Order: sequence, then structure tokens, then C-alpha cells
Amino acid sequence: MADSVFDHVVRAPEDPILGVTVAYNKDPSPVKLNLGVGAYRTEEGKPLVLSVVRQAEQSLVNDVSRVKEYLPIVGLAEFNKLSAKLIFGADSPAIQENRVTTVQSLSGTGSLRVGGEFLARHYHERMIYIPKPTWGNHPKVFTLAGLSVKDYRYYDPATRGLDFQGLLEDLGSAPSGAVVLLHACAHNPTGVDPTIEQWEQIRQLIRSKKLFPFFDSAYQGFASGSLDADAQSVRMFVADGGECMVAQSYAKNMGLYGERVGALSIVCKTSDVAGRVESQLKLVIRPMYSNPPIHGASIAATILRDKDLYNEWTIELKAMADRIISMRHQLFEALKARGTPGDWSHIIKQIGMFTFTGLNSEQVAYMTREYHIYMTSNGRISMAGLSSRTVPLLADAIHAAVTRAS
Repeated sequence: MADSVFDHVVRAPEDPILGVTVAYNKDPSPVKLNLGVGAYRTEEGKPLVLSVVRQAEQSLVNDVSRVKEYLPIVGLAEFNKLSAKLIFGADSPAIQENRVTTVQSLSGTGSLRVGGEFLARHYHERMIYIPKPTWGNHPKVFTLAGLSVKDYRYYDPATRGLDFQGLLEDLGSAPSGAVVLLHACAHNPTGVDPTIEQWEQIRQLIRSKKLFPFFDSAYQGFASGSLDADAQSVRMFVADGGECMVAQSYAKNMGLYGERVGALSIVCKTSDVAGRVESQLKLVIRPMYSNPPIHGASIAATILRDKDLYNEWTIELKAMADRIISMRHQLFEALKARGTPGDWSHIIKQIGMFTFTGLNSEQVAYMTREYHIYMTSNGRISMAGLSSRTVPLLADAIHAAVTRAS
């Protein structure tokens, strides 16, 4: 048989995050535990479809007037309007003055990619600064979008908290006009967020240096349980009248992971600029995927539009956030009870889906080998994958890894 024209293609390594699940699925152990993937699980370890999502979906299915026609390039107009209102606030002057353009995109990743490509074509500075560490997909998305990626200091391994001084120094020495990626809340992978006072200092520095803020908002409402509290950082940057960009995802806060529901909003100086920006966003999107899918955005719009569903959503959202916070406290207490060496208070100080444990790759490998616990090699664990039943197992494994592994 003749050789394939693709014989030269080498096997690519597994995605470091999704690869954890591949390894987990191959493990025959009955006690195995997957703390790698960023998806919410119930106390029973099962995926959760929110009750409001089921209700919204049912009403869509029951509506016989609904058709499967293409959406416009920018997506579902009502979804875009309601998404902007959710992140910027109903009374946002930017919305009232029509200075915001919002396009529906393929969850957070798609929104970041569209935003990155727009900046590469139409913004005068090609450099984007991303926190170190950050979500593993960020550097790939922005590099392929045509931007040049640099790091700024963010996490301090010694304190397992924010390296605020390093952050200010690195952004202070960034070239004027550079783009800065900011996690709106629940920083992934560290769970470490600036305080409101620190955010204000970051805002002043970014504005004085004429840097351009690009927010990744993947966890609004999912971090603290409050949609408004988790949007504070973004709203501070909009309140000063300056321009910024926000990528939103509904994967976590509505549990719409596989529906790929997201939005990209650009806050501009005037409504005229916003209109022109939107016309160019269409030219980015059209050759990429033509237009976004209708189903997930319709679910989100139904929930955001309906007062009763919206209120029920906030209750379900708070319940998810509270369960994760409770897992943090249970794990912290379990490690304290075992007398595990070190200070583990960062587990309850960090926020959101992930905890950056401070475990090294050898300790992680030991826990996988001896305890069948799966996580990324940098020691990031998904708190949403834990339950009261599995906390003791994880605490035993961490204790053993810290006391026995190299």
C-alpha cells in the first residue's frame, strides 16, 4: 500500500487539562477521583443541569413557532443585549449611551479568539500581557489570533497569594498601549483575586499607562455567589469612561458547557465608534464560523429575560458557589486534623472553582500513582469535583504526598 501523504505527521501530546480526564478514564480503580476538569459536580459526583435550564429548554421545545434558521453573524440580539446588561449592570452609562457592541460567540474561548483577532487587525499594539500563571489555552488562543504574548507576575508561590508588587512593576514597565488580559474574578488556575483596593490601583496604573484592558469573565456569580460582586472589577473600568473588552462565558454559571454560549463586548468612547467596531467584528466572525449556534443562547436569553427564572437562577448559582466554598472549608479542616505539614489557609482564602494547592509535580504524580487522584501537574485541583465523601481521601493523599513524596 502506498504511503499516506500525512506519514510525516507526528502524534501531538494530550492537552494538559483534558489529558487528565483521558488518563482518569483509563484507570480501572473503583476509588479513582478526577479533580482535573473545570466542570461542576454535585455532592454525588454527577454533572448538574440547572432546573432553570431545563425549564427554559422545555419552553423553547414547546414553542412550535420556533425555527432553525441561521442567526445573524453577531448572534441573537436579545442574548447580546442581556449579556451586556449582566456584566456591566442594568444602569451602566456605557449601555445607556450605546457605546457597547456585543457579539455572541462560542463560549469564552471563541470570544477570546474573536477579540484577539480583532485587536490584531485593528489595534495599534500587537502585544498582550497575560498573568503568570493563567489558563493554559490563553497563550495559544492569542498567539494564533496574531498577537505577541508576554507574561506579567501574578502568583507568589511563597505566600500562595497575589504577587501584587510584581504585577504593578511588570505592568508599569509594559509599553504604552499594550493589551492586558485580566481575569474578572476567580483567577484560573490559582483562585487568587486582587482585593477591590488592589483592583483600583491596577485600574489607575492601566489608565495612566494607556494600556488596554481585556477581561476574561468565565465565572460571574460562580465565585462569590453574587453576580454583581463578581462583576465589580469590570464595572470599575467601565465607570471611568475608558475603553475595554470583555469575553463572557455561560459554561460555568449556567452549566451550559457543551452548548458553547458566550459573548464578546467592546466598550467604546462613542456609539459611532461602537457601530464601526461591530461592522469589523462581523468580518472576523464570518470566515471563522459564519454565525453562532441558536440553542444555547436562546436558553440563556430566556433565563435572563424572565424575572422568575432569573431569580431562581441566582438561587441555584449561589447554591453551587456555596457548595464549593464548603468543600474548601472541609478540605482545610481535614488537613488541619491530620496535622499535615505547612500552612493550608490559602485553600479557604482562594476563590472560585480551582485551588492552587502548592503541590509540586512529583507530589501530584505520587497521589495519582498511590491514590488514583487525577489533577493537572501544576497542583491545580477543581474544588467542584470534590464531595464530603471524597474529601478524606484527598486529605489522606495530600498528607502522604507532603510527608513521604520527594
